Amino acid sequence: MPQVLPKIAITMGDPAGVGPEIAIKVFKESVLYEYCRPVLVGDIRILKSVSEKINTPVEIRPINEVSEARFGQGVMDVIHMPLFDMAEYQIGSVKASQGKASFEYIKKVIELAQSGDVDATVTNPINKEALSAAQIPFAGHTEIYAHFTDSSKVSMLLVNGDFRVVHVTTHVSLRDATELIKKGRILEVIQLAHDACQRFGIQNPRIGVAGLNPHSSDGGLFGNEEEEEILPAINAALELDLDVEGPVPPDTLFAKAITGRYDITVAMYHDQGHIPFKMLAFEWDREKNQMGDVHGVNITLGLPIIRTSVDHGTAFDIAGKGIASQAALLESIEIATKLVQSR
Repeated sequence: MPQVLPKIAITMGDPAGVGPEIAIKVFKESVLYEYCRPVLVGDIRILKSVSEKINTPVEIRPINEVSEARFGQGVMDVIHMPLFDMAEYQIGSVKASQGKASFEYIKKVIELAQSGDVDATVTNPINKEALSAAQIPFAGHTEIYAHFTDSSKVSMLLVNGDFRVVHVTTHVSLRDATELIKKGRILEVIQLAHDACQRFGIQNPRIGVAGLNPHSSDGGLFGNEEEEEILPAINAALELDLDVEGPVPPDTLFAKAITGRYDITVAMYHDQGHIPFKMLAFEWDREKNQMGDVHGVNITLGLPIIRTSVDHGTAFDIAGKGIASQAALLESIEIATKLVQSR
């Protein structure tokens, strides 16, 4: 009996960014239809405009419901949401109307997943400044998904091959992050990391936990978070028979992870985890003096539905130039399908 491929709802992302472009490129790839039955949520007016701009023709088919999709290879089944006046549209720009539209696309795919119309969701990049201009009270995808799925224990996981990093805090200031690094939250994220690895087929994952301060505070010389919050959380995880090591000095942890010492690492704050990740995932083409392939998948852990995403931004500076890499979007879709199968 032939395998029934999962239905995946993909957002277009901010209309002014690279989301529409990389979506068009992914729908042109035959391997997409080996992974899933894809539906895009966005605006066909933008997609047609971008398709012409980057000289990549694609058949765009507007639908109102997922049930209307045909999932034909090379055809974009698009749930059409024309949410602003095209006279206001400006590629590569920050606009409240575009930020509001990107937010509504996200809400729509969440609704589709909650109703069972799709098996998983994949998101293209949004612009936080545009969200703020539209008075959207969320810092990013993670917070939007947590709110609309009523999920209180969530975390951001980044995946690039065998390199995985999950975060204790994300979209807050560095000053606020230090106040949020508490034993209970750290233990919660360690458990989310362990469960995520098991979904990837790693039954007894080795988990490395970063310190917060330089040298993990050198016994209290540079702070007390390691002794008062991080180490107690690690000890609690060890009592649960989890394979955990730390707090490892941050400048050592990721070097060890790259060599295969850990299956997953726990970062204390956003940039601590993102910097080493993006150094591995982003490729610079020196000959062309531009970004080459961009890899890496962002997964929100702790949700009742599946959400994966590219781990790059809207890249307004190259939007519409036809040079944006679709690699991360294709990887996000592939991982979403694997998560559906392991559920």
